[in-house]
Amino acid sequence: QVQLVESGGGLVQAGGSLRLSCAASGISFSLNDMGWYRQARGKQRELVAAITGGGRTNYADSVKGRFTISRDNAKNTVYLQMNSLNAEDTAVYYCNIRSPGGSSWYGQGTQVTVSS
Repeated sequence: QVQLVESGGGLVQAGGSLRLSCAASGISFSLNDMGWYRQARGKQRELVAAITGGGRTNYADSVKGRFTISRDNAKNTVYLQMNSLNAEDTAVYYCNIRSPGGSSWYGQGTQVTVSS
């Protein structure tokens, strides 16, 4: 059974930083693409950042230069370092893993709230 457990969310002032972590189990982590999505209240879930099994990354335009996604295959963990946070970054952040066969799983989400 695939499990993704996010941590690191919380309340931060505008301009501050947070680091999200997502620990995966039940799947061959290093073979899979990982991503962070977010869903703000009243909005659709959107991709924030993604990293392939080979380490290639891509980011939403709204977070480029501020967020960094990384992975530690030895720890089965993916991270999202978020700097220069602003109120528009307030959302529930979800970790996602996608297998080469196309199956996809999400974690339970972690709330990030940025106060202005």
